[in-house]
Amino acid sequence: MMPRLIMVAPAPVIEKPGGLVTLDKKFVEGMRLHCEHWPGPFSCILRRGNEAMPFGADFRRADLCFDLKLIDAKAPLSAEMFANQDIVVLSGDSHLELLPPRLIQSLQAKVVYVVEYTLRTRLQTAALDRGRPALKRLYSKLWLFLQEIRRKRAFRAAAGLQANGYPADMAYGPLNENHLLYLDNRMTTELFATDEEMQRRRARLASGAPIRLIHSGRLEPMKGAQDLVPVALMLARAEMDFTLDIYGSGSLHDEIAAGIVQHGLSERVRLHAPVDFERELVPISRSQADIFLSCHRQSDPSCTYIESMGCGLPIAGYENLMWATLLKRSEAGWSAPMSDPEALAAQILALASRREEISDRAEKGLTFARQHEFEATFQSRMRQLVNTL
Repeated sequence: MMPRLIMVAPAPVIEKPGGLVTLDKKFVEGMRLHCEHWPGPFSCILRRGNEAMPFGADFRRADLCFDLKLIDAKAPLSAEMFANQDIVVLSGDSHLELLPPRLIQSLQAKVVYVVEYTLRTRLQTAALDRGRPALKRLYSKLWLFLQEIRRKRAFRAAAGLQANGYPADMAYGPLNENHLLYLDNRMTTELFATDEEMQRRRARLASGAPIRLIHSGRLEPMKGAQDLVPVALMLARAEMDFTLDIYGSGSLHDEIAAGIVQHGLSERVRLHAPVDFERELVPISRSQADIFLSCHRQSDPSCTYIESMGCGLPIAGYENLMWATLLKRSEAGWSAPMSDPEALAAQILALASRREEISDRAEKGLTFARQHEFEATFQSRMRQLVNTL
């Protein structure tokens, strides 16, 4: 009998009349790969919601390659949901999916958790909500510690664990002998920078042309977006010849836009709306940028690291645990002390006279990214699931 897999995914879904659902297009593409590589029936459970999807589209449930089951947003998981399954894949980042060890061990199916956030990252995120009363913030912190106890118990009882990123693997890998480290990203073979593009960028940098910085992502405090303008301002005051293109949206958008104008940076710093990853952001990164500027303060495994490296861009960023470890293993950029835009700007400023180093680290990053290409990474995850049976 072919093995049966069911996944409870954290993807948004909006249920519509006539058998239609709104789903993120990238999520559907990922599910298509699951259907192709899993050697048996594949099902997915999603929680109903109304979350906005910038790149969403309507799909007929009957046309999907997987069996889609919808449950309420806060519905608890039960053994009945996993009846007649062989593998159950759950998110270790969702407290709703942290099953009691007794339930995990009672299931006929093998449970495998996927996790990317550590307790430290969760606490950092909670600390950003300074508008809440102190007592509520204290309660949130206590709640996170209690969920961490549940999380570790579930991971120990599970048949396997997949950790996205070095911090999650270091924090949780020791809890389960059958654990897999992977670096999630969207870089398929055809998206990587070409040798010609790398040579063209190297020649341009050697000519003394302005250094082109780029940043993409959510413009939120938890992503460190508030430091983008201060870094650019310090570079401008040091009379460095540079440009910075920012792609993204979020709660800090208007503040960033105002800061660009206030400090007279409009000729150097440009703020753009989010663009499609594959059709626009990748070509722009490969042909119109030299360094990715990362002000990310948390240690979550942002796919932007590998994706930027795959586009031939070295990274200048804060030494959060993820980037510090990835930098050590890839040599694909530079780091500065956490939450210190002045130090990050100084690091970039020093590169103006070390342009060959920019190109050399770009090559190292591209080599490393190719080793973690999306399809190869995905296949290694699927192999682990098969071997868990």
